Amino acid sequence: MRRKTLRPVKQESTMLQKLIRILAVTSIAAVPAVALAANPMVGGAAMYPEKNIVENAVNSKDHTTLVAAVKAAGLVETLSGKGPFTVFAPTNEAFAKLPKGTVETLLKPENKDKLVKILTCHVVAADAMSSAIDKMIKDDGGTHDVKTVGGCILKAKEKGGKITLTDEKGGVAHVTIADVKQSNGVIHVIDHVLLPK
Repeated sequence: MRRKTLRPVKQESTMLQKLIRILAVTSIAAVPAVALAANPMVGGAAMYPEKNIVENAVNSKDHTTLVAAVKAAGLVETLSGKGPFTVFAPTNEAFAKLPKGTVETLLKPENKDKLVKILTCHVVAADAMSSAIDKMIKDDGGTHDVKTVGGCILKAKEKGGKITLTDEKGGVAHVTIADVKQSNGVIHVIDHVLLPK
């Protein structure tokens, strides 16, 4: 009688151990899916926080012009580096708003210096999430000067819960997708190309 009583207890114990293992494996497998949900999709592509700015940008169908410009300017290695960087990333539509022929002209080798200047006016040597930028705007009374790697001064403001950036020529970019975390910083998608003086 003892053996019959022990056998079901042992089977129940084994089944409980199997259930615990299944739950453990399931919860471990679910962790990456939860982590991915925190980063917004950009240009129809998932943005992975463990990848760098360039590795993620090449997958966005909305940033093919920016990626081509970064390559033409020779900035791939820099933006793949350790950082940290905050990149205000104009979409293809933002580049399309420039006067006709501007992008094509900028991509020519003889205009590399001008292209580098424009692109580096979109980069800040810091990891600045939107909450930090918003706090700086509030601390500075409504407008915060953002110094870029290219030497430009952008005017950051908050309007209707969204961050805007005014370039040195008076053009205004709106952050349309904020806080796209990268292994070497953060990307904020914008709807206007920021231009230097």
